[in-house]
Amino acid sequence: ANLCFVDIDNHFIELPEDLPQFPNKLEFVQEVSEILMAFGIPPEGNLHCSESASKLKRLRASELVSDKRNGNIAGSPLHSYELLKENETIARLQALVKRTGVSLEKLEVREDPSSNKDLKVQCDEEELRIYQLNIQIREVFANRFTQMFADYEVFVIQPSQDKESWFTNREQMQNFDKASFLSDQPEPYLPFLSRFLETQMFASFIDNKIMCHDDDDKDPVLRVFDSRVDKIRLLNVRTPTLRTSMYQKCTTVDEAEKAIELRLAKIDHTALHPHLLDMKIGQGKYEPGFFPKLQSDVLSTGPASNKWTKRNAPAQWRRKDRQKQHTEHLRLDNDQREKYIQEARTMGSTIRQPKLSNLSPSVIAQTNWKFVEGLLKECRNKTKRMLVEKMGREAVELGHGEVNITGVEENTLIASLCDLLERIWSHGLQVKQGKSALWSHLLHYQDNRQRKLTSGSLSTSGILLDSERRKSDAGSLMPPLRISLIQDMRHIQNIGEIKTDVGKARAWVRLSMEKKLLSTHLKQLLSDHELTKKLYKRYAFLRCDDEKEQFLYHLLSFNAVDYFCFTNVFTTILIPYHILIVPSKKLGGSMFTANPWICISGELGETQILQIPRNVLEMTFECQNLGKLTTVQIGHDNSGLYAKWLVEYVMVRNEITGHTYKFPCGRWLGKGMDDGSLERILVGELLTSQPEVDERPCRTPPLQQSPSVIRRLVTISPNNKPKLNTGQIQESIGEAVNGIVKHFHKPEKERGSLTLLLCGECGLVSALEQAFQHGFKSPRLFKNVFIWDFLEKAQTYYETLEQVVVPEENWHTRARNFCRFVT
Repeated sequence: ANLCFVDIDNHFIELPEDLPQFPNKLEFVQEVSEILMAFGIPPEGNLHCSESASKLKRLRASELVSDKRNGNIAGSPLHSYELLKENETIARLQALVKRTGVSLEKLEVREDPSSNKDLKVQCDEEELRIYQLNIQIREVFANRFTQMFADYEVFVIQPSQDKESWFTNREQMQNFDKASFLSDQPEPYLPFLSRFLETQMFASFIDNKIMCHDDDDKDPVLRVFDSRVDKIRLLNVRTPTLRTSMYQKCTTVDEAEKAIELRLAKIDHTALHPHLLDMKIGQGKYEPGFFPKLQSDVLSTGPASNKWTKRNAPAQWRRKDRQKQHTEHLRLDNDQREKYIQEARTMGSTIRQPKLSNLSPSVIAQTNWKFVEGLLKECRNKTKRMLVEKMGREAVELGHGEVNITGVEENTLIASLCDLLERIWSHGLQVKQGKSALWSHLLHYQDNRQRKLTSGSLSTSGILLDSERRKSDAGSLMPPLRISLIQDMRHIQNIGEIKTDVGKARAWVRLSMEKKLLSTHLKQLLSDHELTKKLYKRYAFLRCDDEKEQFLYHLLSFNAVDYFCFTNVFTTILIPYHILIVPSKKLGGSMFTANPWICISGELGETQILQIPRNVLEMTFECQNLGKLTTVQIGHDNSGLYAKWLVEYVMVRNEITGHTYKFPCGRWLGKGMDDGSLERILVGELLTSQPEVDERPCRTPPLQQSPSVIRRLVTISPNNKPKLNTGQIQESIGEAVNGIVKHFHKPEKERGSLTLLLCGECGLVSALEQAFQHGFKSPRLFKNVFIWDFLEKAQTYYETLEQVVVPEENWHTRARNFCRFVT
């Protein structure tokens, strides 16, 4: 299933079934097809359907076979003359001729009319077209991978040990921060990139990147790719101020074509095709574009190989590096060695001193004003763009429709914001430490706080805060999480999947945005003025008070929208969850002797059944990221003397992001109470207001369960249940239906939770239940009657009338559907 079959003879490829789609596949195929059609080749691959295509694939194999030349082509007289003009000997001869009075200015060099008139190339036209086609296809492919991996270098994990240890433990080490790299990519790219990063080809590519020290040591393939990455940054093809998942066509085709034309215009030697010395005429004939027939006599003897060559490659590499350093060292005499040692010692204090530091504050402000203003303007535009993208239609209605966000996703916008933060934190640095200036600043802040704690200045308050967090009253809500920049840093540092400083900084930004604390955390970070002065020069952006305040104010606007950029990206990390079960204090609901259990489900997965210790209403557990929580299944084993439990609600909190979900219940769990069920399925909702507002007990009983378990007894606590009249019930049903209709008319990214619209406190199920219970005669002398009993009787009635002829045509279909749903 994971194999790819390539049939060269029949021109057929069979791909694996689970092969992920290439990013922007349709646009990429369209671009390649346009190139093929420009050369007269149909995109479908049938090379024999057009005359131009047949001309393109011919290479005059017969002429090559019968060629008696030694490979040297007849050069152009003009080119020979141009070469001779640059020769020193010829130049001296020309000077002597000029002294005699002979002028060479009007000398005309006539070219052979059989040669190329355009003076562009010295090869056949068909061969030139093949070169051009090859270059254009190659440039398109290279452009796509350069666009996708333009920032790969910052996610490379550099080894901390020496090269020998690195080679020894290579198989057990990670060399690329995959989690952080994928978190910055557009969502459609993830299926392909996540698989591509696991290939041996990519692992070898990153190994070569780690092993090289400079351009001289680089692997040729790596040097070519890095040069393309540098060029695409210089040409600003990939706009650094805005990442986008929109397809960007290749713009380097013309430049590459000119390079090959210049090279073909100055051919010094045309070599024959590889062949045997005693090759017969026609034996080496081949067809371009197809694999040639292999010759057994040529393949009978292979090259001599040394089995120790591969094994000794690391040792040879290390030996070469030491020899290179030793050779450079031997070239120096004693005075030079001492001089270089002194320069190396003082380099840290001399080379890093900027020229601007000696200028007056007014000159510094004037020099950096435009750059600082540009950063601030970019921050303002970026925050506006992100808010407009998040608000969707609402932003258009408010008059922000001029911001074009077509094809830009939340993932790429947040990654672009992280790029901006890195540029701001890199401006005016005293000494650059690591690849992420933001994370370096955070680490310095963390070290300062820890030193203050160890010195005893903050130890007392820290202990009090920790003790307050551990206190909890079972009858109240859980205590709120403390707002702590250091604690959020520790959460990121504990994630094993994130390996690089750049990845940790971006994960911290995502977590802060999801908690709506990005502006607060950065303000707290910059409040340490002594640390900021120590790390940054006077003209740095972070030391411009007015611009810094405006910058933090723009980031504060992110608190107006809800982001799940951390929860939805890091889907494989372990997250601690805190559970609080609140039973009812009336009707004996808190007296309970059975063993309860709970199961929590989210958009990304669900937990196993978690056994809750008896008489314990609050617990913390750790599991893989569940995403946004949707439902809670709670029940017990019906053991003990009093196995009846009236649960008001359940609360679950993500201890990293702080998101708290409330799952209202208000139902009994136990035999002989309510409908006699031992378990409930509760639908939750994310709390957005203050916790104290939601401390009120749920009405008994508001239905918060799936439609498959609709059973209800209206005589339980009838005083707490408001009685609705016919008009109010009709209004509630209309509002529920309108909410569902609006849900499907919204764009997909603006839709909320359909589960809440169906099974929520004011959902369709609750409204229909009110309609069925209106005037329902439930109490009986010997047994309780439920709404579900009425639905079962209706099912039986329709099944008995299935054979009766009814005038309405679709009656049978509707009756069968109803019976099937009830069953």
